[in-house]
Amino acid sequence: MGDLYALDFDGILCDSCGESSRSAVKAAKVRWRDLFDGVDLTTEEWIVDQMHVVRPVVETGYENLLLVRLLLETRVPSIRKSSVAEGLTVEGILENWSNLKPIIIEEWKENRDELIDLFGKIRDEWIEKDFSSWIGANRLYPGVSDALRFASSRVYIVTTKQSRFADALLRELAGVAIPPERIYGLGTGPKVEVLKQLQKKPEHQGLTLHFVEDRLATLKNVIKEPELDQWNLYLGDWGYNTPKERDEAAAISRIHLLQLPDFKKVEERGSNSQTAALTKMAVNLKTTYYL
Repeated sequence: MGDLYALDFDGILCDSCGESSRSAVKAAKVRWRDLFDGVDLTTEEWIVDQMHVVRPVVETGYENLLLVRLLLETRVPSIRKSSVAEGLTVEGILENWSNLKPIIIEEWKENRDELIDLFGKIRDEWIEKDFSSWIGANRLYPGVSDALRFASSRVYIVTTKQSRFADALLRELAGVAIPPERIYGLGTGPKVEVLKQLQKKPEHQGLTLHFVEDRLATLKNVIKEPELDQWNLYLGDWGYNTPKERDEAAAISRIHLLQLPDFKKVEERGSNSQTAALTKMAVNLKTTYYL
């Protein structure tokens, strides 16, 4: 018997918003050179600041490029080419991104795979030219380094980030080399399918399964799959989600709302009936996330 933890990367282990936003701006300058040629540094910094606000809507990295351009069009009417940009606010993006995304992709005649490739290429070039500044644009959340170095449970990374970038950050920021077969990155399939694969592995039979994620939509997708009923689900409230999403998660019995400070209190919380599931997780993870 034992425990298996499937951990999201961005928003659970790593705050990568600074890096992903700046990489997206770099990529947008390549993809839409004519639109970004006249953009000054002040506007660029405004876009990066706003990206921190809208980051909760991002499921896959290439969406950062779309958001960067959409924010530019809301800021600079003279270059506006999308029907939804006029009067659009960051709050509107947060509320309606799932509807906005297909509209702008069609209006801009964009290709998802090409954007993914470009985003990865820009990151690779940044790493090659200035590895230290690329690393410095990311940060691990408090306690993650010790967590991963001394984890006693079976830990997998399940992320929509390209695996090579997650691996580089874990090595450099946490000093941890997780075996490549335990990092399920972009291209390995939807997270619900990865969880199905993990629970079916012979060596995982009998383990208690935990999935820690910062996107409520992803956890709700797991709940829709009866095959995944045995997974304990946790929403990390320090990640890329909104107060509204956290309130919604709190009302869903299947989801435990998780806070980093909970790990500090594990010894004193004991097995209080109201927090038994969360405390059990914290006990098992206290060498994985000890603060």
